[in-house]
Amino acid sequence: MAKNNQKNKPRQIGKTKVEKKPLIDPKYKNTFWTIVILVVLAIFFIINNTKNEPDEGPYPPGYHPTEMQSNPSR
Repeated sequence: MAKNNQKNKPRQIGKTKVEKKPLIDPKYKNTFWTIVILVVLAIFFIINNTKNEPDEGPYPPGYHPTEMQSNPSR
């Protein structure tokens, strides 16, 4: 009688699947990547604007910086 109560289930020794837990919670994944991209863009913006600009080149021929051009229509 004891044998009739047992169900014939195949034993699954070593076949259990372990669920991998994601590094970032999926509902915060888009927020995380948005913040990462904004930080990288901010770093590039700061680096680009803190460089020393080269000195300006010579004026074009025929330009005289001391002369002011006036508008005679006024």
